[in-house]
Amino acid sequence: MAVENIVIVGGGLAGATAAKTLRTEGFGGPVVLLAGERHHPYLRPPLSKEYLLGKAGDDALPVVPEGWYAENGVELRLGVSATQLDPAARTVSLADGSRLGYASLLLATGARPRSIPLPGGNLDGVSSFRTVEDSRRLRARFAEGGRNIVMIGSGWIGMELAAAASSYGNAVTLLGLAEVPLAAAIGPELGSFFRSLHEAHGVRFRLPASAAEVRGRSGRVTGVLTDAGEVLDADLVVVAVGVVPEVALAEAAGIGLRNGILTDAALRTAAPGIFAAGDVANALHPFIGEHHRSEHWSNALNGGKVAAKAMLGQDAVLDTVPYFYTDQFDVSMEYSGFPSLVSGPPVVRGSLEAQEFVAFWQRDGRVVAGMSVNWPRSAKPQKVIKALIASKSPVAPETLADPDVPLDQLLPAA
Repeated sequence: MAVENIVIVGGGLAGATAAKTLRTEGFGGPVVLLAGERHHPYLRPPLSKEYLLGKAGDDALPVVPEGWYAENGVELRLGVSATQLDPAARTVSLADGSRLGYASLLLATGARPRSIPLPGGNLDGVSSFRTVEDSRRLRARFAEGGRNIVMIGSGWIGMELAAAASSYGNAVTLLGLAEVPLAAAIGPELGSFFRSLHEAHGVRFRLPASAAEVRGRSGRVTGVLTDAGEVLDADLVVVAVGVVPEVALAEAAGIGLRNGILTDAALRTAAPGIFAAGDVANALHPFIGEHHRSEHWSNALNGGKVAAKAMLGQDAVLDTVPYFYTDQFDVSMEYSGFPSLVSGPPVVRGSLEAQEFVAFWQRDGRVVAGMSVNWPRSAKPQKVIKALIASKSPVAPETLADPDVPLDQLLPAA
């Protein structure tokens, strides 16, 4: 049994990026990538955006071209799941009963959709959302148009799916536990901005509200009963209430957990030779001095690179400012920063009414997060926001809001 190799458990963006980085950095030893899905590793952001809307095809999804793995000597095993880790023996057991030895191992197992126990939740027409199959299935149903669709969940994925469903000409009703959608992420003012955007396109909201029962006939969904006693007609119900990190392997192996797999800034776990990256990793972030777990693609991308370099003994840490984006109807938004550091309402430059603005969140006078909506890319708002965060320099709120001060002049002098 070969042991001088690197095994990557998880065929998503973090795992595939780690494999690519290992080769880019000159590692010539065996690399085995275990992908639980039967697809080559693919990007998830398009699944709820341009791919779901039919604006991008299958060629927009692969992390690297399918031929890259064979060309670069990476053994990609599709549809192969790891069932057990033995950190002492440095082996990983597979579903087919075989075992692999490893010198270093990366856990990039991602996350699974959070489920909610709903009477009628197994009826035909009730769907969760995570995989490319989910996106293809919903795209086909959404594209029929003229359907009643109930969306359960008012987070980013729920709102993106609602926008897509509505864009196809369906009647969409969205349920969420918060009084304002997205308020936990960006506050009530900007959450209300997105709600108004959706309402202008015909999406109906029931907030706060939850589904008490999914009703059906002949095994097929026909409606949703809310906790307020309202019955909503439904041809399709989509549950999008967040995800749960896939920690079963780590937990059974005794690897430390807290809202994911605990790692240091180099993505090392407490188990020798074992690293974690992507949605599953709760990494110590040097900027905030606290552990931070992110479910966004930039974290998986950067985490895969850092883990690979750290496995090769390089001095690498995951210290990038978290970033994500969303596209809903005619609004394109980008966000950088640390929501956990936000302690008040944002400072806004531009106009919410005109759907063109930049919002800054501060703590102790320093910018800790910022988002741009339909702001000219030539101004590079996200580059400025990330630089402001990294500088830790105080900026007066009135300066942040002043449109006469160019964004790049907000940065401290070198």
